[in-house]
Amino acid sequence: MTDSTPTVVLVHGAFADASSFARVVPELLADGLKVLVPAVPNRSLTGDAAYLASVIRAIPGPVVLAGHSYGGAVITVAGAEENVTGLVYLAGYALEEGESLGELQGRFPDSDLASALVYTPFPVEGSDEPGTDVTVDPDRFPAIFAADVDPDLAKVLAVSQRPLAGAAFAEAAPVAAWKSKPSWGLVSSADHTINPEVVRYGYERAAMTTVEVDSSHLVMLAHPKKVADLIREAVRETTG
Repeated sequence: MTDSTPTVVLVHGAFADASSFARVVPELLADGLKVLVPAVPNRSLTGDAAYLASVIRAIPGPVVLAGHSYGGAVITVAGAEENVTGLVYLAGYALEEGESLGELQGRFPDSDLASALVYTPFPVEGSDEPGTDVTVDPDRFPAIFAADVDPDLAKVLAVSQRPLAGAAFAEAAPVAAWKSKPSWGLVSSADHTINPEVVRYGYERAAMTTVEVDSSHLVMLAHPKKVADLIREAVRETTG
């Protein structure tokens, strides 16, 4: 492989971690692609995007970013890096410049997730004021997040969530990379975590190439081949 071989960087979302791409990674590696699945801090939108941008800058050659859920918001910002050639949104937030997650979601009816969120204070270094971690009630996680994922795996995912700091919901995206980079979007049409209309709205606004999959929110684990196929299309179209 040379530096002209694209690297696919898979970006997880809130309440999940890099293992959510465990069934997609083998598909991409079998294609001879380079793959990287960094751990996103899930502390703030701009901070998470800055961290991801630092990862991207260290990669020689072209990068295709694929972001799931909140990871879509992160790639919207970090995707402005020069060597990013394409963006793939997986049941993800495609924010407009100056828009927050809360603002985008607020235009549409709540999903089932809203009533299942759990708020927990955490210490913030250098501050007397605690932050707020947001997670999903573990008992409700399988039905809301992973309805078509193996039930035993869904139980593991429910108790191993990576929380999202509440501040990330209100932080505006300073840039919208989809305005300057070709983008693809996958809608999970049976999603109970994000209202599918939120996702469709963002994709349509960005004039993305879009596919719909009858899937829960964790489409990467439920339908890995369909996710891999969309990423492959982005790689083909953007790296020649």
